[in-house]
Amino acid sequence: MSFLDFITANWRELIMLTREHIVIVMLSTAFAVALGLPLGVLLTRVRSLQVPVLGFANVMQTVPSLALFGLLIPLPFIGGIGARTAVIALALYALLPVIRNTVTGILGIDPKIREAAVAMGMTDSERLRLVELPLAAPVILTGIRVAVVISVGVATVAAAVGAGGLGTYIFRGLRQNDNNLLIAGAVASALLALLFDLALGQIERSFAIAERAQRNRRRIIGVGIVGALSAFAVIGGFGGFQSVVSRSGELPATRERIVVGSKDFTESIILAEILAQMLEGEGFAVERQFELGGNLPHDSLLANAIDVYPEYTGTAFTAILKRDPITDPEAVYRETAEAYEKDFGLVLSPPLGFANDFAILIRGDVAREQSLRTISDAVPVSRGWQAGFGQDFMSRADGYSGFARAYGFAFARQPREMDLSLTYRALAAGELDIIAGNSTDGLISALDLFQLADDRRFFPPYEAVFVARKEKAEVLRPAFERLRNAISTKEMRKMNLEVDGNKRQPREVAAEWLRVN
Repeated sequence: MSFLDFITANWRELIMLTREHIVIVMLSTAFAVALGLPLGVLLTRVRSLQVPVLGFANVMQTVPSLALFGLLIPLPFIGGIGARTAVIALALYALLPVIRNTVTGILGIDPKIREAAVAMGMTDSERLRLVELPLAAPVILTGIRVAVVISVGVATVAAAVGAGGLGTYIFRGLRQNDNNLLIAGAVASALLALLFDLALGQIERSFAIAERAQRNRRRIIGVGIVGALSAFAVIGGFGGFQSVVSRSGELPATRERIVVGSKDFTESIILAEILAQMLEGEGFAVERQFELGGNLPHDSLLANAIDVYPEYTGTAFTAILKRDPITDPEAVYRETAEAYEKDFGLVLSPPLGFANDFAILIRGDVAREQSLRTISDAVPVSRGWQAGFGQDFMSRADGYSGFARAYGFAFARQPREMDLSLTYRALAAGELDIIAGNSTDGLISALDLFQLADDRRFFPPYEAVFVARKEKAEVLRPAFERLRNAISTKEMRKMNLEVDGNKRQPREVAAEWLRVN
């Protein structure tokens, strides 16, 4: 599909995501200005507070965005997942330029002007309102302008906590190896940043131009652009705001509501969509909180932000419970279920019927040329290879360190640690020679990759299950029983391929599976 064909087919969704992005940026910037401007004024009056307050704002801007989102999830009132968390996080990021430029703008005013204002009998509030703020306005607006551009960029990461926006296309494009999605999300985000920068730049320059007519004309242009963006954000009777808020779980439901979450890869989204559609068929009001990155689904479950999400027994056993890997599927399931209920108050569904094991992958042409079938076959020829693994694989007990020891790998170059979805693209492009993917990924066949057999049985079993809050386990039980051993490995790989290879929507693929089953 060409990019033009993609836009023609998906323009409605692109507009919806753009609208969500605008709402998140405008709300977060408004909060940053509402807090940062008074703080900046305060710092010009109480100089002793400058170091601690500006230090805090500096720290907030240096914390990695995804880490900040994760830290906010368990916090009451301001935490959780969805738009609320994104707005709070982005407001914290935007604080520094607003506060710093307010301080710089006011303190940079010629002292003689202040002395003249005092000589005229102005009070401190009058001097601030009539002299200092108007003169400092261009500098303050520069800070707001920087804050907005920062927010537009960082807001793309907010998709990892279910906040929506254009980051949804970017993450989805990486996961599905789809350049159309990547380009659409990146270009739309860049255009938004340019439009906001242009609008605020026009307003900013209007304060520095002496001629009144020119000042008014530029202000009208800037306000017009910002107004157009604002109107775009609320098209359809505040549809954008409602769309964003619905992601954060604030909309009431007349029926019992169940919040279904997923991780940020195709298979997890498909499984979550299957469960969501089953529950909707049973009369439940379902809210979807999909594409949550890292351990955010587990953290969200503990924070009561979601009620259920797909997981894998081996991942739960080693990455969450921090147990040493074992290879008995029944023992892994049993011990995981017992520990989850005891330690977290969570319930595991019966196994869904397939396992998504770690898949050690190489290019298909390399496997055929060198007759490589097992991981052990690859060890003698791998010294000069460039390995690349996801952060999850590099940090887990059942990941790289144990895997390299078990098979005796000795790569001449340090493995690249990178986003899992990008390792597939890098392997297919020849930038990497060996990666650790997932055995049911549709990209394996779509990109002509080859899975080496785990002949030493190092990896534990990763049976697919659902994890649910105990309070919702009873109402979910019928759906869990219907899904018991219902999905084969072949079916799951085919569904993944339909999404990743044939570019179909997970909702459509899930509905098709439910019609047949």
